[in-house]
Amino acid sequence: MVRVEAMIHELLDTLGIKAPVVVAGLSGGILRALSRHRYKVREMVASPICGALAAAYLTLPVVQYFRATGLSVPSADDDTTTLAAAFLIGVSAMWISDIVFEVVVKRFKPEKEE
Repeated sequence: MVRVEAMIHELLDTLGIKAPVVVAGLSGGILRALSRHRYKVREMVASPICGALAAAYLTLPVVQYFRATGLSVPSADDDTTTLAAAFLIGVSAMWISDIVFEVVVKRFKPEKEE
Protein backbone atom coordinates (compact mmCIF):
# COMPACT_ATOMS: atom_id res chain seq x y z
CA MET A 1 0.00 0.00 0.00
CA VAL A 2 2.84 2.37 0.83
CA ARG A 3 4.43 1.68 -2.57
CA VAL A 4 1.20 2.55 -4.41
CA GLU A 5 0.93 5.78 -2.44
CA ALA A 6 4.55 6.64 -3.31
CA MET A 7 3.90 5.92 -7.00
CA ILE A 8 0.84 8.20 -7.01
CA HIS A 9 2.81 10.94 -5.27
CA GLU A 10 5.66 10.58 -7.81
CA LEU A 11 3.19 10.72 -10.71
CA LEU A 12 1.57 13.88 -9.35
CA ASP A 13 5.00 15.46 -8.82
CA THR A 14 5.95 14.58 -12.39
CA LEU A 15 2.81 16.31 -13.63
CA GLY A 16 3.57 19.34 -11.45
CA ILE A 17 0.56 18.77 -9.21
CA LYS A 18 0.61 19.07 -5.43
CA ALA A 19 -1.26 16.20 -3.76
CA PRO A 20 -2.79 18.40 -0.99
CA VAL A 21 -4.21 20.71 -3.67
CA VAL A 22 -5.87 17.74 -5.41
CA VAL A 23 -7.32 16.54 -2.11
CA ALA A 24 -8.66 20.03 -1.35
CA GLY A 25 -10.25 20.25 -4.79
CA LEU A 26 -11.67 16.75 -4.44
CA SER A 27 -13.16 17.75 -1.08
CA GLY A 28 -14.70 20.84 -2.63
CA GLY A 29 -16.22 18.71 -5.37
CA ILE A 30 -17.63 16.30 -2.79
CA LEU A 31 -19.16 19.21 -0.89
CA ARG A 32 -20.73 20.53 -4.09
CA ALA A 33 -22.14 17.08 -4.92
CA LEU A 34 -23.61 16.63 -1.44
CA SER A 35 -25.13 20.11 -1.33
CA ARG A 36 -27.40 19.52 -4.33
CA HIS A 37 -31.14 19.26 -3.77
CA ARG A 38 -31.46 16.40 -6.23
CA TYR A 39 -28.78 13.76 -6.20
CA LYS A 40 -27.73 12.55 -9.63
CA VAL A 41 -25.22 9.76 -10.08
CA ARG A 42 -23.43 11.75 -12.79
CA GLU A 43 -22.93 14.71 -10.49
CA MET A 44 -21.95 12.59 -7.50
CA VAL A 45 -19.13 11.07 -9.59
CA ALA A 46 -18.24 14.02 -11.82
CA SER A 47 -18.15 16.78 -9.19
CA PRO A 48 -15.25 15.41 -7.14
CA ILE A 49 -13.27 14.51 -10.27
CA CYS A 50 -13.95 17.90 -11.85
CA GLY A 51 -13.08 19.65 -8.58
CA ALA A 52 -9.81 17.76 -8.22
CA LEU A 53 -8.72 18.41 -11.81
CA ALA A 54 -9.69 22.08 -11.73
CA ALA A 55 -7.92 22.61 -8.41
CA ALA A 56 -4.83 20.78 -9.64
CA TYR A 57 -4.39 23.00 -12.67
CA LEU A 58 -6.03 26.30 -11.70
CA THR A 59 -5.08 26.88 -8.07
CA LEU A 60 -1.52 28.10 -8.44
CA PRO A 61 -2.29 30.42 -11.40
CA VAL A 62 -5.27 31.88 -9.53
CA VAL A 63 -3.26 32.51 -6.36
CA GLN A 64 -0.43 34.07 -8.41
CA TYR A 65 -2.96 36.25 -10.26
CA PHE A 66 -4.44 37.48 -6.97
CA ARG A 67 -0.96 38.36 -5.72
CA ALA A 68 -0.04 40.09 -8.99
CA THR A 69 -3.17 42.25 -8.92
CA GLY A 70 -2.34 43.47 -5.44
CA LEU A 71 -5.14 41.75 -3.54
CA SER A 72 -4.46 41.20 0.11
CA VAL A 73 -3.24 37.60 0.07
CA PRO A 74 -1.02 36.10 2.81
CA SER A 75 2.66 35.47 2.08
CA ALA A 76 3.83 33.09 -0.63
CA ASP A 77 4.95 30.55 1.98
CA ASP A 78 1.44 30.21 3.40
CA ASP A 79 0.04 26.87 2.20
CA THR A 80 -3.30 27.61 3.85
CA THR A 81 -4.07 30.23 1.21
CA THR A 82 -3.29 27.79 -1.58
CA LEU A 83 -5.40 25.01 -0.05
CA ALA A 84 -8.31 27.38 0.61
CA ALA A 85 -8.18 28.52 -3.02
CA ALA A 86 -8.04 24.87 -4.15
CA PHE A 87 -11.11 24.04 -2.06
CA LEU A 88 -13.08 27.01 -3.46
CA ILE A 89 -12.06 26.13 -7.01
CA GLY A 90 -13.11 22.53 -6.35
CA VAL A 91 -16.52 23.68 -5.12
CA SER A 92 -17.12 25.97 -8.07
CA ALA A 93 -15.59 23.79 -10.81
CA MET A 94 -18.72 21.79 -11.53
CA TRP A 95 -20.85 24.94 -11.67
CA ILE A 96 -18.39 26.44 -14.12
CA SER A 97 -18.39 23.28 -16.25
CA ASP A 98 -22.22 23.23 -16.22
CA ILE A 99 -22.26 26.81 -17.53
CA VAL A 100 -19.63 26.07 -20.20
CA PHE A 101 -21.45 22.96 -21.42
CA GLU A 102 -24.76 24.86 -21.52
CA VAL A 103 -23.20 27.61 -23.65
CA VAL A 104 -21.59 25.06 -25.97
CA VAL A 105 -24.84 23.14 -26.39
CA LYS A 106 -26.80 26.33 -27.12
CA ARG A 107 -24.15 27.48 -29.58
CA PHE A 108 -23.95 24.26 -31.60
CA LYS A 109 -27.51 22.98 -31.22
CA PRO A 110 -29.26 22.94 -34.60
CA GLU A 111 -32.15 25.37 -35.01
CA LYS A 112 -35.64 23.83 -34.91
CA GLU A 113 -37.51 24.09 -38.17
CA GLU A 114 -41.13 25.10 -37.84
